[in-house]
Amino acid sequence: MAAQTDPQETIAYRLSELLRRLNEGQKLDPHALTQEFGVNLRTVQRDLNERLAFLELEKHNGHYRISGPRLGLLTQQDVERFASVAGLQGLHPRLGSELLKDLLDSRLQSLQIRGHHYEDLSGREDSFRQLKQAIEQRQTVSFRYRKPEGEKLVQGAQPYRLVNQSGIWYLAANDGGTLKSYTFTKMNGLLVEREQHFEPDPAMVARLEQEDSIWLNAQKTEVVLKIGRDAAGYFQRRQLIAGQKIEKELADGGLLVSCLIAHPNQILPTVRYWLPHVRIISPEGLQAELEQQLQAYLGLA
Repeated sequence: MAAQTDPQETIAYRLSELLRRLNEGQKLDPHALTQEFGVNLRTVQRDLNERLAFLELEKHNGHYRISGPRLGLLTQQDVERFASVAGLQGLHPRLGSELLKDLLDSRLQSLQIRGHHYEDLSGREDSFRQLKQAIEQRQTVSFRYRKPEGEKLVQGAQPYRLVNQSGIWYLAANDGGTLKSYTFTKMNGLLVEREQHFEPDPAMVARLEQEDSIWLNAQKTEVVLKIGRDAAGYFQRRQLIAGQKIEKELADGGLLVSCLIAHPNQILPTVRYWLPHVRIISPEGLQAELEQQLQAYLGLA
């Protein structure tokens, strides 16, 4: 299996590097950047004029730089945060620039991004902004939530955070004393109860800080995977499973990897994607469930 470069990771690295240099006061020459990063001039110009438009760069004699009053305002943490969201092309353009500014403001804790490839929120920008504002001002919300069996009315929920998990936006909220997640695009009829304020539960805030997935169930199950040699390098270079931990490097070049899950759907899609290079070692029942799904798909069950 030949290693491939993820285009979104390439964009994230390039934009983060440009942001770091601009923040340090460097003047950027687009023509020199094309040689350094191996891209054409149009791509570099798009980086500076569109993807980094929220910086409101100055252009002088063909070079780009941050204006004096803005210089050095970003911390290393800000740059790292930007790296995690540098692939925001999937968001509606009017939302993207505003969102980047908010994400680079370390005082704001209403938004969290995990992963790349973002869903299009066209037509839902106003609801997104209202919900983000409700989180920041600690106002309760009500909405209709679309489920397979029909719509459910959610009333008086305390919104804690908007989380982008693998490209999908979710609302993490305290609903009746339980921390739950709701897919944003399945929410309709949002009502912000501006007179109803709440104080966030420190325990729930701590849980959100510790979670690396949108599955907020309190009960977790440990899963152990055997990774074949041909796929091992991918799991060593990056976390392909939320909370993955390399337990052992095997003599044949493979790996034993563990993680904690709250629902089988956290792990089964990843295992299916990496077949035949990944197998579930424990719990045994989960591997059996996967095999039954595959047999049903092949029409053998």
